[in-house]
Amino acid sequence: MAEVKDVLTSDHQEIYDTLVARSYFGMFEKITGHLARVADAMQDEGRLSRTEARILNAHVGSVAATFRALSWKYLMTGRVEGPLPGRLTFDRHESGFPIAQELMVMAVDAAQAEKHLAGMASDAELKDRMIRQIVGDLTIPTQLQFALSQRLYYESLLTGNLFQARNDPDGQWLGEDEGRRRFLLHWSVYDTQENLPIIYLMDVEEAGKRPLLADDRRWPQVRAHLMAQSVAGLKLLTIAQGFDTDFPDIQPKRLRRLRLGPMYSHAFTLQSGPISQVLANAGGPPDQDWALVWTVEDLVSERSEQVKDGWFSTTTREIWKLDPLKGAEDGTTSTTRMIILPERPNQVLTEMNPPGFRDLRRFVVDAAGRLVPQR
Repeated sequence: MAEVKDVLTSDHQEIYDTLVARSYFGMFEKITGHLARVADAMQDEGRLSRTEARILNAHVGSVAATFRALSWKYLMTGRVEGPLPGRLTFDRHESGFPIAQELMVMAVDAAQAEKHLAGMASDAELKDRMIRQIVGDLTIPTQLQFALSQRLYYESLLTGNLFQARNDPDGQWLGEDEGRRRFLLHWSVYDTQENLPIIYLMDVEEAGKRPLLADDRRWPQVRAHLMAQSVAGLKLLTIAQGFDTDFPDIQPKRLRRLRLGPMYSHAFTLQSGPISQVLANAGGPPDQDWALVWTVEDLVSERSEQVKDGWFSTTTREIWKLDPLKGAEDGTTSTTRMIILPERPNQVLTEMNPPGFRDLRRFVVDAAGRLVPQR
């Protein structure tokens, strides 16, 4: 992977080489597959319900679909002259993920995908022309390979299920409790500052005249409010209290924020502290040269209270349970950090045993590709 070290020189770095691009996307294909297994493991441990694990896996699946689409777009990086296919730009310092601009351009491409496909030769025709060029001219059909890669890119955009820069709130009915309807709201964003996918889960109760998701008055307002507050720098307590105040007939009971990343790799990213030494000492092939941190912030309502709302009326407000040590500072009930990594760097991490990593929950990918939770 010497080519990677030569081409990466700044925080936001372009990938110029075909093999480097394919190695990068191949690594993330494995990582996103492991992320889904982490959600399943958390369900098995009772830390996620079946519904929560399914919803979380759907968001992770969208992240995987976005990486697959980008891998088609940049499949011929370094092999075709001209402005296309361009070069993937990723954040090698803060996240290891593509920069948010990549997803914004992808959204524009998706809106015009049908028009692009209408002007392209079919998959079968492109493959037939490739064979004829290889057999007849004895040359590599680079331009035809590029045309096919772009066709596959636009086709993948049309399938939908992509992780966009904004993925508006949706909801899941959970049932009723003492006449109040219960929903699990979920949404996600690709944070433009951190260049990371961030997923939100909010449990709410409400007793409006119409169910929240079918209420054309409240539901659009709720969706707009939640998207406006989906900023990584905001504390969960700030988001929950703001929602509780703005929607007095909807009680938020629990709010979680899941950060997927950063991703660390000795070949691809710049990192400081113990993780840098762990990956450097581990060495090994690209499929062993990574570690991904997954953070879950959790805020739980402790109880509800009636408070004055004007001279003659009252309203219900949630009292949030905060971590006694850092809750007031972080605005959470608890924060759990996990790390997913292959066997080789995990062995080095165990040997080094650096203080900052002792409290991280580990999920280790063994030689057979199985995910092994560690206590």
